[in-house]
Amino acid sequence: MIELARQYGRYGYRRVAVLLRDAGWSVSDGRVERLWRREGLKVPPKQAKKGRLWLNDGSCVRMRPEHRNHVWSYDFVHCRTDDGKAFRTLNIIDEHSRECLAIRVKRKLNSTDVIDALTDLFILRGPPAFIRSDNGPEFVAQAVRDWIAAVGAKTAYIEPGSPWENGYCESFNGRMRDELLNGEIFYSLREAQIIIEEWRTHYNTKRPHSALGYRPPAPETIIPMDQRPIMH
Repeated sequence: MIELARQYGRYGYRRVAVLLRDAGWSVSDGRVERLWRREGLKVPPKQAKKGRLWLNDGSCVRMRPEHRNHVWSYDFVHCRTDDGKAFRTLNIIDEHSRECLAIRVKRKLNSTDVIDALTDLFILRGPPAFIRSDNGPEFVAQAVRDWIAAVGAKTAYIEPGSPWENGYCESFNGRMRDELLNGEIFYSLREAQIIIEEWRTHYNTKRPHSALGYRPPAPETIIPMDQRPIMH
């Protein structure tokens, strides 16, 4: 438990309890909490519940995802390498599964990079019904809007100055900054790309997610040897 707390310093006892059970330990959340407190480990305070935002006409601004590939959202996060040079990440998530579909890391990202990243995902997964983003110039560029419409998806822009409308991606960005960016020194852009991709894989396959019953968004599937297809 202490080793997991050291490795994942921003996890609370519930996520650590899930990881312990995944590793074969037969422990309840209550027992882990008691040991957690006894060892003087940090217990994160409960977050206050957030209300929905309602417009003047009584309609709710947030479209709730109903299934995988229903609503994707994407946004930028800013960071710096150790030499002080800035870089950006383009984060794309599936709002229903909470899976992080891709993170592009470059010194500069523009509308062409948005299209390139989405193209790769559309080839692998097919287009979603809606793509949600803010009103930044990279997202509202006519080329991006025309391309999204051409592949059969619809855009769902949030109101200017209202980041809570893009709550799923904002939440992911906060986790990424809290659990990764704030605790890492990147000596080069390439190092940042490798470490961030490793973290994305961990986030999708290992990290317990409270909204998913403390299961990861896309857990790894291991096929037993006797069930694997025979290659001729």
